[in-house]
Amino acid sequence: MPVSRRTLLSAAAAGTAAASIPAVLAGPAAAASPPGDVVGKISVGYQGWFACPGDGAPIGGWWHWSRDRFQPPSPANTTIVSWPDLTELAHGYPTAYPNLGNGQPARLFSSYDQQTVDTHLRWMREHGIDTAALQRFNPFGDEGPTRDAMAVKVRAAAEATGRKFYIMYDVTGWTNMQSELKTDWDTRMSAHTASPAYARQNGRPVVCIWGFGFDDPGRPFAPGPCLEVIAWFKARGCYVIGGVPTWWRQGINDSRPGFGDVYHAFDMISPWMVGRAASPADLDSYYANVNVGDYADCQAHGIDYQPCVLPGDLSSGHRRHGDYYWRSLYNMIRLGSQGLYVSMFDEFNEGNQIAKTAPTAALVPAGSGIRALDEDGTVCSADYYLRITADGGRMLKGQLALTATRPTPPIVNGDPGPGPDPARDLAAGRPTAESSHTQVYGSGNAVDGNPGSYWESANRAFPQWLQVDLGAATTVARVVLRLPPGWEARTQTMQIQGSTDGGAFTTLAGAAGRTFDPATGNQATVTFAATATRYLRVTVTANTGWPAGQASSLEVYPG
Repeated sequence: MPVSRRTLLSAAAAGTAAASIPAVLAGPAAAASPPGDVVGKISVGYQGWFACPGDGAPIGGWWHWSRDRFQPPSPANTTIVSWPDLTELAHGYPTAYPNLGNGQPARLFSSYDQQTVDTHLRWMREHGIDTAALQRFNPFGDEGPTRDAMAVKVRAAAEATGRKFYIMYDVTGWTNMQSELKTDWDTRMSAHTASPAYARQNGRPVVCIWGFGFDDPGRPFAPGPCLEVIAWFKARGCYVIGGVPTWWRQGINDSRPGFGDVYHAFDMISPWMVGRAASPADLDSYYANVNVGDYADCQAHGIDYQPCVLPGDLSSGHRRHGDYYWRSLYNMIRLGSQGLYVSMFDEFNEGNQIAKTAPTAALVPAGSGIRALDEDGTVCSADYYLRITADGGRMLKGQLALTATRPTPPIVNGDPGPGPDPARDLAAGRPTAESSHTQVYGSGNAVDGNPGSYWESANRAFPQWLQVDLGAATTVARVVLRLPPGWEARTQTMQIQGSTDGGAFTTLAGAAGRTFDPATGNQATVTFAATATRYLRVTVTANTGWPAGQASSLEVYPG
């Protein structure tokens, strides 16, 4: 079998790190192109290639979850090395893995569910990821109909979330690439360029071709056919990115010689880095011995440079609780890169995903050996690598000063995200919001831990609401509301709602009278089905004791 991009490793080390790293380049990059949808932007590789029985995908089975896709994934039948966090996904599919560490069934998601794609693109929006490169392998086999459908789903999600996307062709194992790639573009994929969400650079629709020049039998194409394909896309008005080998300039190690004209025909060069560096020191070595020269070559030929940045292989212990990823981002930004390509968003197969991942062993199949984000002893929230990406994007765009020190904390205000202690109040000390308040009785009083302070809304103007931001989407199932000790009994009509984005709220517990009686602690407990929520809102429509919404404490628990 040809070696695929998903398993390709460099045969040679990057070389000894230079004694001193070249000086930081001052000022903005002298780009060949002005800012667009890839220049000056954070792009991510998006596989979208997971399917499960019963999801309706034409390919059927456990696509990319199992080696034998017609058998459920298990420790003995798997293609993945990291476990996704499913807290915010509505659908999960039971597997043959052991239960999670917390006893819950081990479920996996399907990319074919529109809600999965919508959630992933929403995460991109929330974390400053500008553009998704939708991976497209040979669509003339059994993958084709599913890949076609995924393009439609990603387009819809990109349009809804204000993200951009483009098609990234991977030519691995594509025997009739030269003719079929053109046919696929003309008859299927070019139609998506009509979408306002389709990425454009220099006014031209973006297409990436990944795999020209690699020294392995899966990509045997000679320089001539590769040049012809690039020229064909350019003749159709496309801006063409080349996903090229690490050692593309030298024609050694992972790269075949004689491809210089091919590489210089691209509008943008994006060298591959997965599997190359195991530590921040390795990244520095590549910076000195590879990336600096790459950048200079691109500048000399008027080509935009979009290096690969990556969080590191979680399964191999590369991540160092974010320090590896930040060094990758820092090195490529200080170099002056015109854009960054994050590998990858959802690559649970190689362990280099930035999508939300199981933060602790409680959310990983027991005994599976799969590492959670806290594998090196540092507690990290499920969204940690998305948050690092957001800070990296701000640094790329000059909104955050260039710094070698990672500014992103592993957890948000002490909250590790999903899987917390069920007895811990998730709302304590968190940011709040409100419809209104009177005098000094603001919403912050409801999370300050002081039973004597309280929130009180404007009087005689229902409905009123009180809201808390948990910092990240977290599974919640119980809310406790309190009034100051000694207050006389009253009943408030309250509804509990939740939201993952602060915009669209769903009802967790319908409006009902909640009785507060000093004889029983002046508290009301509301339970509901466990739901992933970041923003929890209590709406008050009536109060028998005072014409306003009131609460001295709003407590939120996972169970």
